[in-house]
Amino acid sequence: MTLDLKNPSLMREAALVGSRWIDADAATGVAVTNPATGDVLGYVPNLGEPETLEAISAAKTAQTAWAARTAKDRGQVLRRWYDLMMENQDDLARILTAEQGKPLAEAAGEIAYGASFIEWFAEEARRAYGDITPGHAPDKRILSVKQPIGVVAAITPWNFPNAMITRKAGPAFAAGCSMVLKPAGQTPFSAIALAILAEKAGIPAGLFSVVTGSAQAIGKAMTQSPIVQKLTFTGSTGVGALLYAQCAPTIKKLGLELGGNAPFIVFDDADLDAAVDGAVIAKFRNNGQTCVCANRIYVQAGVYDTFAEKLAAKVAALPTGNGFDSGIVFGPLIDAAAVAKVSEHVADACAKGAHIVLGGKAHELGGTFYEPTVLTGVTADMAVATEETFGPVAPLFKFQTEAEVVAAANDTEFGLASYFYSRDHARVWRVSEALDYGMVGVNTGLISTAEAPFGGIKQSGLGREGSRHGLDDYLEIKYICMGGIEEENHELG
Repeated sequence: MTLDLKNPSLMREAALVGSRWIDADAATGVAVTNPATGDVLGYVPNLGEPETLEAISAAKTAQTAWAARTAKDRGQVLRRWYDLMMENQDDLARILTAEQGKPLAEAAGEIAYGASFIEWFAEEARRAYGDITPGHAPDKRILSVKQPIGVVAAITPWNFPNAMITRKAGPAFAAGCSMVLKPAGQTPFSAIALAILAEKAGIPAGLFSVVTGSAQAIGKAMTQSPIVQKLTFTGSTGVGALLYAQCAPTIKKLGLELGGNAPFIVFDDADLDAAVDGAVIAKFRNNGQTCVCANRIYVQAGVYDTFAEKLAAKVAALPTGNGFDSGIVFGPLIDAAAVAKVSEHVADACAKGAHIVLGGKAHELGGTFYEPTVLTGVTADMAVATEETFGPVAPLFKFQTEAEVVAAANDTEFGLASYFYSRDHARVWRVSEALDYGMVGVNTGLISTAEAPFGGIKQSGLGREGSRHGLDDYLEIKYICMGGIEEENHELG
C-alpha cells in the first residue's frame, strides 16, 4: 500500500536498538496490516530478549549524560521534537490511519494531542522543584531534591499509537530518564516514526529505543532487568496485573493505566442535546476503542426515551468506512477478535431482554467493520454492565434517583473515567465527589488534555500521566541532611 507521504523516510521497516537500526526481513519479520483492508503495510523485526537487554544497556549509558544536562537544555530538545511532529503531522496521521484504522481527521487530531505532551513537558522540565524544610536541630538543614529515576521501560497499546508513547516519553526525557519502548504489535510504525523524528530533534543515541517483536520475551527482559527502575504500561488490567507481579522481585516503580468501565450519566435536568453530543464523543471516539469510553450510559427515567431517540438519530447520520475516505467518522475495529467481543456483548444483551434501536450487527462493508449500535432496556445482569466492550455499542440503562445511579456507577472494580450531565449546581458537586473514579467529566464528554492528571483508581491503575504530576512519576525524592552548621565562634583578640 502506498501512503503518499511527503517524507517517505518516516515509514521505516526497522527497529531502533540503542544506537543501531535493525532492518526487518519479510521472511522472519512481523507483518503489520491495515485493519480496513487487510493489506500488509510492511514488516518490523521480530526481536526478543537479547535485543531488549542491549537496548537497556545503551539506555543506562545514555541516561547518565542526559541527566547531567540542564533542564533547560533537555526542554529545548523536546521542543524541537514537538516542532518536528507538528511539521510532519499529515504524514504521521497517514501512518497512524493505515495501521490503526481511525479516520484521517481523527488521526491528525491524535498527532496534535500526542505532540502536546512533548510541548508540555518541554516546559515542565525546569519545574522539578525541591524543598528546604525547617530543621529539627539548630546545626542542621533539611533539603529535598528531585532526581531522575533512571532507565524506564514502556509498553504501549494500539488504540492511540502516537499519544500513548508521547505521554510517557515526554515526562521521562524531561526528568532526565531514558526509555526502552515496546510498541503494540498492531501499530509499530507510528512508534518508529516518532523515533526517527526524535533522532532529528537531538535525542541522544541510546536514550530512546523502540524494540519490536515478541511481547512475552521483551516484557520478560524488561521486568527482570535490575537496570530498569520503572515500568510504565497502558493496556488491560489482566496484563497490567501480570506485569505488576513480574516487577515485584526487582521492586520497580510502576505506572499503570489499565482498563475502565466508564459510566455516563444523564440526569433529567440536563441539556439533552449537549448530553447527546457528549455521549457521541465519549462513547464513539475511535469507534469505542478507548480506555475512557463511556461503557455504561445511565439515563434518568423522565428523559430516557427522548435521549435514546436523539442519540440513535445522531449516530445514524455518521458514516462508516475506510479512514482514508473523506468524511468518515467510524473506521474499522482493530481485528477479528474485537468484532467477536462486540458481537458477543450485543447477543448477550439481546438474549436478556435488551432492544436494538440502531445497528447491532457486522457492517455490510465486511472485514472488521461493525455497525454503530444503540441498545435500550439494558440491565445490570448483562455483560455490557461489567465488561469493557471496547467497541461502538451504547447500552442505555434507566434509573430513577441520584442515589441509585451513583451506587450503580460505582459498582465496578474499575475507576478510570466517569461522566455526567446536569444543570443543578448542588448536584454537580454531590455527584462529582461521590463518583469513585480518578477522572470526572461534568457536562463534557472529552476530558483528556496534557494539562490535566490522567489516571485511575482501584483496578484501573497506578500513577498519573500529564499535568505537573506526570513529571513526578519519573522522579525520586532525595533527602539531604546538612549538619555541623554551628554558630561562628567570635573570640576576642
